[in-house]
Amino acid sequence: MKNRFSAFIIFCVTLATLTGFTSGSEKRADEGIKWLTIEEAYAKMQKEPRKILIDVYTDWCGWCKVMDRETFKNKAVVEYINKKYYAVKLDAEQKGAITLGDKKFTSQGRTHDLALALTNNQPSYPTTVFLDDTFQMIQPLPGYMKAKEFHEVITFIGENYHKKEAFETYKAKTYPGLYPAK
Repeated sequence: MKNRFSAFIIFCVTLATLTGFTSGSEKRADEGIKWLTIEEAYAKMQKEPRKILIDVYTDWCGWCKVMDRETFKNKAVVEYINKKYYAVKLDAEQKGAITLGDKKFTSQGRTHDLALALTNNQPSYPTTVFLDDTFQMIQPLPGYMKAKEFHEVITFIGENYHKKEAFETYKAKTYPGLYPAK
């Protein structure tokens, strides 16, 4: 009986190893949004210009965690962000200076100066900030967004429709059954 149990354990370990079994907390490197620091995104943008999407969050923010768990795990959202944007996670309460080019942002109070600048001195969490390929502000969008709504926004900005028409017009043209023209 003892030999059978030992053989069963060895079989299970071998099977788990061969099939690549991992615990639920581990992820493959090619899955999910490829998050960068703001400094990394700034450096990449100098070589290959691309829009930047910044998730301004805090560790204590419940809606930030929901957005991480649901919106930022949606396959269509992940694929589109990785294709069109440099994605940045910015903890609004992080300590330490951040240098972007010739500008230095510090943390003197509870909220980091860069987070304040990105949210127009009206911090709210989560806030998704969109910068163009020259590091200029397009739009900060405060609040939680479901994956479907978020995908509409990232494609609206990612495809430069924000330069041509209002978001409501874009939605009515792009999703006519869902958003009839008014």
